[in-house]
Amino acid sequence: MEPGNESRISEFLLLGLSEKPTLQPLIFGLFLSMYLITIIGNLLIILATISDSHLHTPMYFFLANLSFVDICFISTSVPKMLVNIQTQSKVITYAGCITQMYFFIAFTGLDASLLTVMAYDRYVAICLPLHYSVIMNSWLCVLLILLSWITNVLNSLLHSLIALRLSFCTPLEIPHFFCELNQVVHLACSDTFINDVMIYFSAVVLVGGPLIGILYSYYKIVSSIRSISSAQGKYKAFSTCASHLSVVSLFYCTSLGVYLSSAVIQNSQSSARASVMYTVVTPMLNPFIYSLRNKDIKRALRSFLCRKTIKGSTVLLLKKCAC
Repeated sequence: MEPGNESRISEFLLLGLSEKPTLQPLIFGLFLSMYLITIIGNLLIILATISDSHLHTPMYFFLANLSFVDICFISTSVPKMLVNIQTQSKVITYAGCITQMYFFIAFTGLDASLLTVMAYDRYVAICLPLHYSVIMNSWLCVLLILLSWITNVLNSLLHSLIALRLSFCTPLEIPHFFCELNQVVHLACSDTFINDVMIYFSAVVLVGGPLIGILYSYYKIVSSIRSISSAQGKYKAFSTCASHLSVVSLFYCTSLGVYLSSAVIQNSQSSARASVMYTVVTPMLNPFIYSLRNKDIKRALRSFLCRKTIKGSTVLLLKKCAC
């Protein structure tokens, strides 16, 4: 078939981060380690939040949801890449590519939405402390989570459906380690005007919109902190936002840096390597940022791990006695 001819394709080729065979074992070991660290770290945050009654507050409810989304986010791309390296195959089926693209869009948007919800929670806690328990009630918290899920799932579904109408040409090589929406759309032979409009529109509304909300929340927070007279009060107020602000900075700086640099440097392989920062490194670092800077999380984690250690030791001792 000549290049440019349309066809009903059945698979794509993911070129990955490097085509050098000697680097494949190193990439496999590195990404497997980062994946396991991400899963374990975020899972511990979720379990600590659930097990400790002191953490049953809106802030930690949103944090547990963010940890769950981060687990799902990294699981959309890394496992397939590890399988391809292990089997020495670059193939991903057409259905698999669309599915991976769907979940990646949904969880990227959910990350942005949850970070915005958490910024609003900090705004209410610092700027309206006397009304915090009334405003941030359990009904509103659940509603904010549901709205985040519904909005991003529908947005992702729309992108996937309009991608299904595209006709593709050979060669079907994606210079990335996962099916990134923009890369897949630009492989199409048919008109991609609607897809491009939707990509830019959703980027402005569902990524730019949350960023504006976060910036506004922190503008109000900083204004409130400046009005606090004591230095200790200022430090205490700011310390409740430090972890969240670090995660927001990491997520937006890495993701925006990747897409802005890819627009300037027309090198898809370099863009794929840079995208590792927000697709893999950011979800891995989030649990460390929250646990290292948060005394409540550290206390809950110690309590949870101690209970598991004691329970395991007790079970082992009973087994020995039974023998």
